[in-house]
Amino acid sequence: MRGNCLCGSVAFEVAGELPKLYQCHCSLCRKQSGTTSNCSLLVQCENFRWLDGESNITSYVKDSGFRSDFCARCGSPVPNPLRDTTYVWVPSGLLDGKVSLEVGAHLCVGSKASWDTNIIDGTQFEDLPNLETLIECLKRR
Repeated sequence: MRGNCLCGSVAFEVAGELPKLYQCHCSLCRKQSGTTSNCSLLVQCENFRWLDGESNITSYVKDSGFRSDFCARCGSPVPNPLRDTTYVWVPSGLLDGKVSLEVGAHLCVGSKASWDTNIIDGTQFEDLPNLETLIECLKRR
């Protein structure tokens, strides 16, 4: 499955079966995405590769460690390594083509926006679960 940013200058590929998506409703993800939540997937590093445009990526990292990578040309959020893990965070809206994906988890529902009332599917976590719990929840069965 291939994906790219809005202007197309940053492109990547994800191999293998895609895991379920997750949506994070925390205030940082709302600000990064500009909407109720981000919608992303976590991909093993070995199943991810850049095709083009890595030099066009700019990063912003908060003191807390929250990281946002984005295309310096169009501003689209782009994949980034998930801290010191073996996973890459991939914004699902960048994926091209038809693919059957489903939401497996909603994170930080305890801090969702007051107007965010449409959570209908997937396991709900009040806060951030530990990574192992989240990965298990996002496995396709």
